[in-house]
Amino acid sequence: MEMVNGSISQEFILLGFDGQQRTRFLLLGFLSILYMLTLAENITIITVVSLDNHLAQLPMYILLSNFSWMEMCYVTTTVPRMLSDLISTYGIISFQACFLQFYFLFALGCTECFFLSAMALDRDLAICHPLRYPQLMTQHSCYALVGACWVVGFLWFLTPVILISKLSFCGPNIIDHFLCDLVPILSLACPPLRNVPLICQIFMRVFFSGNASFVVLSYGFVILNLIHTTNQSSRRKAFSTISFHITVVTLFYGTLVGMYLIPGGENHSVVTKIVTVFYTAITPFLNPLIYCLRNDQVKEALGRLLRRKETFLR
Repeated sequence: MEMVNGSISQEFILLGFDGQQRTRFLLLGFLSILYMLTLAENITIITVVSLDNHLAQLPMYILLSNFSWMEMCYVTTTVPRMLSDLISTYGIISFQACFLQFYFLFALGCTECFFLSAMALDRDLAICHPLRYPQLMTQHSCYALVGACWVVGFLWFLTPVILISKLSFCGPNIIDHFLCDLVPILSLACPPLRNVPLICQIFMRVFFSGNASFVVLSYGFVILNLIHTTNQSSRRKAFSTISFHITVVTLFYGTLVGMYLIPGGENHSVVTKIVTVFYTAITPFLNPLIYCLRNDQVKEALGRLLRRKETFLR
């Protein structure tokens, strides 16, 4: 569908997922279950950390509970729209709604990167500087770090989104995707694009390379420190903890680098859609399992909470 020459697109058409009705129905069921489980996992983590006096005072779990809030917002930005478009033949989305989704997708994605960096810093300080850790990572400094993650995450990509929204969209208005993403939106903009694509690339490359480098260096220092640790028990416990963190970081950054930074990732083929589903729906489901629900402290806190509930009901 194309707009009449000279007119401005007031809405976009998301082609979404191709395939037969049966395939779309199975995908609808899969994503619906995944979405509900993701919300349930993160609500559980937030509840346990909030109600457990011990965990609520530990910086690591303050960061993780805020990370869970962010994950719930992140998955809600994309999955409900996917489910809606799977029910309909094709999804019509207004210009304003499309750019709102685009902004929140990148704002929450940036916030997640900052939280991953904050958690890497927390583990670096806890393992490499254990004696100074209580003074360096106080509750006050931890909450300041959390606030910085939210604020800077939502401000970082604001300028590129505003610049793209001011471009003219006067030609085809069909997006071969199931969400409003950077590359398909830019591909529909009418010339002149000026320096907008270059500015977007600079913002993304500086952001991803800076955060990824910080995370790699932080965990690198942690691993080097653990290698030289003589206490086998503490080394094993610390390696177990950071291995979960590194797994989450690898899953998140690996998919994003493949999507936005590697040449050829701009082709929104079936493979690209699958990768997008992975980092917008599957990764938020896996993160709570990797980070918290397999954590002994969280299990113990959950057990205490359940026992308190049973005692109260009696």
